[in-house]
Amino acid sequence: MTLCNENAPILVNEEMGCNIWLMTVRAPEIATTARPGQFVHVKVPGMEAHILRRPFGVYAADAEAGTVDMMYQVLGFGTEHMTELAAGDAVEMIGPIGRGWQPPEGCKRALIVAGGVGSAPLYPLAEELTAAGIATDAILGASTIDALVARERYGAVLGCEPACSTDDGTYGRAGFCTPLVEEALAAAAAEGAPYDYVACCGPEPLMKIVAGMADAAGVFCEVSMERRMACGVGACLSCVVDTTAGKRRACVDGPVFCASEVVW
Repeated sequence: MTLCNENAPILVNEEMGCNIWLMTVRAPEIATTARPGQFVHVKVPGMEAHILRRPFGVYAADAEAGTVDMMYQVLGFGTEHMTELAAGDAVEMIGPIGRGWQPPEGCKRALIVAGGVGSAPLYPLAEELTAAGIATDAILGASTIDALVARERYGAVLGCEPACSTDDGTYGRAGFCTPLVEEALAAAAAEGAPYDYVACCGPEPLMKIVAGMADAAGVFCEVSMERRMACGVGACLSCVVDTTAGKRRACVDGPVFCASEVVW
């Protein structure tokens, strides 16, 4: 694993909706080498009393422009402090880190399932799959319409509106997105063009249910496991995930794991 350590000037830091923010930084080395599903470990300025970096999945990487996008949700002191940063400030980033998405060889049809800010690490995968000519569908779930912050971006890359659900029924199907997943898997099989691959990121209960649905349908599934991290490079063992092969490190053995190997 070759890591870059870049002092990354902030170009954009703005709220997208529902306490979900988008930060765009200039980090040309990471932008060139990042693969879908990998993350960056960020040292936030002005937080010297909080020494741990914070992991964020790469939402988008533009090698030509040398930029990296990160989506983050304001949940505590660190992310609250991040909202105070402005264009011209800079963050220090290590990356890209981890095992990303690995669609099976010969994949012809894929289904992306994202819950909340889980839409961020899956977006580069959507770009890669569609660029490779793989038929790709996306299902996005969120609490409310204003939290579906990636909907238009997915629609642009897929060429069609992703299927959506909201807990409060303000957009798309009312309730959780799992019924949409079940319907999509069944419809694809009925059409004689079943999915070869399911990729899921979001709350762990969602990923567990989707993994079970994919297994029942005989479709290979990967999930991205979120864990609190200290070092982010595999040394401290603070981010372990229980798997059928024993305890694995989310930072370097993941964050993307084969769903059938995760001990839920």
